Amino acid sequence: MDWMETLVVVVHVVIAVALVGLILIQQGKGADAGAAFGGGASQTVFGSQGSGSFLTRVTSILALVFFVTSFSLAIFAKQRAEVAGQAGVPVVEQVQESAPAEQAADEGGSEEGAAPSLSEEESGDGDAIPELE
Repeated sequence: MDWMETLVVVVHVVIAVALVGLILIQQGKGADAGAAFGGGASQTVFGSQGSGSFLTRVTSILALVFFVTSFSLAIFAKQRAEVAGQAGVPVVEQVQESAPAEQAADEGGSEEGAAPSLSEEESGDGDAIPELE
């Protein structure tokens, strides 16, 4: 399956480059004024109508293939993520810690209404506020 994913990535990149090239080759709507100064539309390879319809068709087909390869790459990425999830990657579980006042009460070293033994500066936790019971 790995070779198929590599093939799709290569096709995707080639089509992306081809789309950029085809879009840059196409003439815009305002190109008629520039073609009047020596354009010579009857001497073009694609006939007197110009290359508009041919390049438009090729661009739309390449855009469709680009969307299909994008969708298939998304499916490959999803399958890879599912395999990684089943490969024994550890799952993080949250553990609730008991409040410092409850720990001190469990140890028997604190009475009700007594101040904590360490100040906020000494404990290193400046954001901690002691809980009142």
